[in-house]
Amino acid sequence: MYESVKNIMRTAEEANTSAIAFICMDYVMARSVVFAAQKVNTPAIVMLFPEHVTVQHTTGAAGFATAVKELADSVTVPIGLHADHDFTYEAIMKNIQAGFQSVMMDGSMNDLDTNIALTKKVVDRAHELGVSVEGEIGHVGVAANAENTNLDLYTKPDAAEKFCRETGVDALAVSIGNAHGEYKETPHLDLQRLEEINAATKTPLVLHGGSGIPDDQLLAAFSKGINKFNLGTDFLKRYFRAVTEYTRAYADSKDPVRIIEMPEYVQSRLQPYLEERLTTLCHF
Repeated sequence: MYESVKNIMRTAEEANTSAIAFICMDYVMARSVVFAAQKVNTPAIVMLFPEHVTVQHTTGAAGFATAVKELADSVTVPIGLHADHDFTYEAIMKNIQAGFQSVMMDGSMNDLDTNIALTKKVVDRAHELGVSVEGEIGHVGVAANAENTNLDLYTKPDAAEKFCRETGVDALAVSIGNAHGEYKETPHLDLQRLEEINAATKTPLVLHGGSGIPDDQLLAAFSKGINKFNLGTDFLKRYFRAVTEYTRAYADSKDPVRIIEMPEYVQSRLQPYLEERLTTLCHF
């Protein structure tokens, strides 16, 4: 069933755990997430990175939102829909108009006061429309550049408190040793800092850059305030691997429309991985 991300995060907070938000670039990935969630009876969030629409053109925003809602309504487990990083008021409004009822305004590349002003403008309008907003304070950098070890990018508890109080965001993405992409070395989350951030604000917290963080660190983070956990790189890598397996297996096929069977094949490879991640990490 289609459910708001805000409600899913609230349920996760009450259970002292986290929901997983899976980056999905197309219908095949979204369908795999929804069916996996149903199989293990665990809420999940389907998340679209807006650049998949504007740069890679793997889907359209409105069509994706409609498809995910249709998929969600075909199962009994709660499924949320979220638009990940976008950077301007105008871009966020387009996502909302496309049907996303949970969006992320990432102003973290700006100074704190500018970030607050930009995010508050989005929050004020989004709330009028019944849409929840995730913000970011500190900066979740790129793992390939080892930015997860740059303490200057980490979230400061006092800044987080000010940001949440002045913007009214519904969720806050934090930087505590996490980063997007593949890590050069095993990351080490600053769990003490996370505890301090959690104590400084009542806002549910979000962890980006989930691929490659050891499970024991993730579970500890979930118990200390992380209620939404983003997973993308590893999922996309497994998608590529499944497509590669299929094309190699049927490279000599004489069937001119063999490609139409690929989505089901890919889902059969992705779903066990998704079920394992949901079962291992989410304790609703």
